[in-house]
Amino acid sequence: MDEHYDVIVLGTGLKECIISGLLSVDGKKVLHMDRNGYYGGESASLNMNQLWEKSHGKDKKAPETLGSSRDYNVDLIPKFILSSGLLVKMLLHTDVTRYLDFKVVDGSYVYSSGKINKVPSTDTEALTSSLVGLLDKLPLRKFFIFVQNYEENNPATHDGLNLKTFTMDALFKKYGLRENIVDFIGHALALYLDDKYLQQPAHDTIMRMKLYADSLARYSKSPYIYPLYGLGELPQAFARLSAIYGGTYMLNKPIENIVFDEEKKIIKVTSEGETVTCDKIVCDPSYFPNKVEKKGKIIRSICILNGPIPSADKKFESLQIIIPQKQVKRQSDMYVGVMSSAHCVCPKGKYIAIVSATVETNDPEKELAPAYALLGPIQEKFVYISDFIEPIADGTTDNVFISKSYDATSHFETTCEDVMDMYKRITGKDLVLTVHPNILKQQEEAGQEQEEQ
Repeated sequence: MDEHYDVIVLGTGLKECIISGLLSVDGKKVLHMDRNGYYGGESASLNMNQLWEKSHGKDKKAPETLGSSRDYNVDLIPKFILSSGLLVKMLLHTDVTRYLDFKVVDGSYVYSSGKINKVPSTDTEALTSSLVGLLDKLPLRKFFIFVQNYEENNPATHDGLNLKTFTMDALFKKYGLRENIVDFIGHALALYLDDKYLQQPAHDTIMRMKLYADSLARYSKSPYIYPLYGLGELPQAFARLSAIYGGTYMLNKPIENIVFDEEKKIIKVTSEGETVTCDKIVCDPSYFPNKVEKKGKIIRSICILNGPIPSADKKFESLQIIIPQKQVKRQSDMYVGVMSSAHCVCPKGKYIAIVSATVETNDPEKELAPAYALLGPIQEKFVYISDFIEPIADGTTDNVFISKSYDATSHFETTCEDVMDMYKRITGKDLVLTVHPNILKQQEEAGQEQEEQ
């Protein structure tokens, strides 16, 4: 190993790999190490034997009734990608899309009054949906028109309101929207985890709704996409990016010692008897337990099914179900992500449903009962409870920049917001997400081909 690096990254979770790639592109000398022998950390995708060993102990093999182990790519952190969201912008900014193939998720559902309803994908669907009562149709239409026309820098579209101070609760009341509609908008369209947003400025919620609409407009079926072979492909793709720009990767490297040299203003990192130095460290929370604090717990239950969700469209090979907090008397939402062989994550005929929620009681799995009830017969179940951890300090004093744990939300927006915040603290500048020149060239060539035809 070389002696000195600008940045040493510890752990190959998605956040760490994105940061590593971005810093390498910026010309930083990066060393990236992981104590594990595989990429992804908490955000890895496992085959069935790996998943079985994780749950049942080493050298334990999954039963043959589950199918071939190698046909499985099961996410430990289940999330979908908003097709106009921050993660897609990061992929386009870095041209990492060349390493990945994506497929649109077939549909999105929301739980209401004891059953699931398809989240409308058009204005017409919204006004004919069973989610919307007769008396709600006109006020909802007016509200949707306001959101559609809203432009942050054009006061003429603000209806005389300052949405940077006017609360979302007040805006809903201004349009006469009732609680069930508010629940649907806040959790199925703006994708909030809980109801804290109601007392916050309305601007952020409106922008979230516009993001959802923009994402939906790309594919019409749903606003979400998902990579073939699972989310574990994402950290590996950003790792390739870092390597192309000179980053050095080392797996199976346990970290034995980290020493802060105050006099030389460097950090010494020792692994397997070798010591290197760096100016800054980026890592996941597991590397510095004394510099983080627990904020809560997340439960995730991976369920193997022999068929599609009974109450959903049988043609859907992938879908999401959002269970808003008030519908099941919780303080935060519950999420169900369903995938199948269409995304190359399990054998044909099998389905993977992953339930995620923030733990709120002393019996976490019992909290998932409303979600389990929607799944039909469950062939096998793998339940994991993990701490939700945040760094105590921002890293600007000791030059140790620690990522947050992955929350229970069903999308990557909060993940990417943490990455962008870390990038700014590490570099002192904002991450400006432009489209990579290679992609612009491809788009230009595709446009020329269409004109010639």
